[in-house]
Amino acid sequence: MRALHRLTVLAAAAVLALPAAQARASDDEDPVRGPGAGADFSTAPRVDVHKPAELIPLYMRHKRIHGLQPFQELVDKAPAGSVLRVPAGHYAGPVQLRKRLTIEGEGEVVIDGGDKGTVFVLETNEATLRNLTITGSGDSHDADDTCLNIRGHGNLVEKLNIADCLFGIDLKQADHNVIRDNRVRSKDAELGVRGDGIRLWYSHDNLIENNLVTDTRDMVAWYSHRNIYRGNEGRRSRYSIHFMFANHNVVEGNRFHDNAVGIYFMYMEGGVARNNIISHATGATGMGLGFKESSDILIEDNEIVYCAVGVGSDLSPFQPDTTIRFVGNRFAFNGIAIQLTSELGGNEMLGNSFEGNLTDVFQAGRGRGEGTKNRWQGNYFDTYQGFDRDGDGRGDTPHEEYAYADRIWMEIPNARFFKTSPVLELLDFLERLAPFSAPELQARDEQPLYTRPARRIGGDAS
Repeated sequence: MRALHRLTVLAAAAVLALPAAQARASDDEDPVRGPGAGADFSTAPRVDVHKPAELIPLYMRHKRIHGLQPFQELVDKAPAGSVLRVPAGHYAGPVQLRKRLTIEGEGEVVIDGGDKGTVFVLETNEATLRNLTITGSGDSHDADDTCLNIRGHGNLVEKLNIADCLFGIDLKQADHNVIRDNRVRSKDAELGVRGDGIRLWYSHDNLIENNLVTDTRDMVAWYSHRNIYRGNEGRRSRYSIHFMFANHNVVEGNRFHDNAVGIYFMYMEGGVARNNIISHATGATGMGLGFKESSDILIEDNEIVYCAVGVGSDLSPFQPDTTIRFVGNRFAFNGIAIQLTSELGGNEMLGNSFEGNLTDVFQAGRGRGEGTKNRWQGNYFDTYQGFDRDGDGRGDTPHEEYAYADRIWMEIPNARFFKTSPVLELLDFLERLAPFSAPELQARDEQPLYTRPARRIGGDAS
């Protein structure tokens, strides 16, 4: 009887609570976006770092550093808030900094991790690291072996030489830091098994400025918002910068050469890339700028030259009523300047210059043959075949990009190998001379520029 009474009470409580629960559910439901659309995530608890920093002790590291003075001894003796000026020399890692300190190397100061684990962990706020060489991390991707692991806010890291490290500088839930004038190089390994040069994970409002990143895998920003990448140089890596779920980042004044991909925007909303030079992104996957389901991005005054594909865009812009704007960019000597795949419009091409590309525009997917869904206005094409009789600087007739024999390699990707072969060039000539099928419109600019506009990169006109 006692158990039956308890069940009756519980059932009555559930019935009484049901209307309130239903009311809360109906409050969060949106007839357009579905259940939960009205949820407020701003008050949700913040997840801590997914994996604590674990430092392998010195005695387990390579014997070559066992006779060196441990750098940790210097850190432990320095009072919080002081300036630690380190004499030139070689020191042994690992190092863990958990107090506000300014560490400056006087001459060549080398901290060697002995090829095991992470070398230096910065777990404090408002510290400064300057003029150090950090080298010799381990090679475990599972453990995120890193030369410099940053897990604090408001720190300044400048003029470091990061060499022979799997991951170079790794920020985890670290905000308002300045990473400036550093040189970062990964381990001497195949491209796919190197580590990332500079990596941001859930890290916001950081300044990544004037760094040289070479021979790494990627620079990445995952779930990291409002960061500024300015004046950096990246060479011989895979992605110069790869954004994923990272909104409102700014990339300006950088130089990215000989990487597989320049800047890739994936699942990103809001952001700017301006005054960058991206060149020689070649190979089967070579791409200057890439977009995957991203929205509301401004691409302005960039130079995209000598790339297999200048812009590769897939389902972007993704959000309804948003745009991706390309303003005043130069696309020169690329295989394909603009490749729009499986998209339904929303791109705006304003005042760009197209010079010496094998193909200026490739419109594929569901928007194919409907070259009017994107906005083209006032662009310069060196293939324009009209005149400017009134001298207003704009063509008297629209510039139209059609696909004739190019449809062969557009429909059959493997045929792209023969893209500029004599047989396809002949077919394209015959198709233009006497079309035996209706060509597909790729783009139309009603008022193209008649003369090539002057370029301004970094304040210099050319």
